[in-house]
Amino acid sequence: QVQLVESGGGLVQAGGSLRLSCAVSGSSFSINTIGWYRQTPGKQRELVAGIGSGGSTDYADSVKGRFSISRDTAKNTVYLQMNSLNPEDTAVYYCNANARKVLTTTYMDYWGKGTLVTVSS
Repeated sequence: QVQLVESGGGLVQAGGSLRLSCAVSGSSFSINTIGWYRQTPGKQRELVAGIGSGGSTDYADSVKGRFSISRDTAKNTVYLQMNSLNPEDTAVYYCNANARKVLTTTYMDYWGKGTLVTVSS
């Protein structure tokens, strides 16, 4: 089992910044990608940013130039730096890992419980 624990959410004014952290734990797993998703009531969960095992990154158009995903392999932690926040960024942010158990071939998605980000105008 891969465990993901998010932290760093909170209330911030428009134009401000927050950094989210996702602590990843679990043994005997090979992780393909780790991503940050967000969801607001009544809407589908959407990908915000992702980072692959080789370090490649991908971003939703709505956050390009404002958000940055990074990882610290020594700490098994993935970060989402969010700058120039606006009220439309208000959501619950979830960390996701696409991973497989070692010696298997099936990848599965694992999710954290989420952290709430609220941006006031």
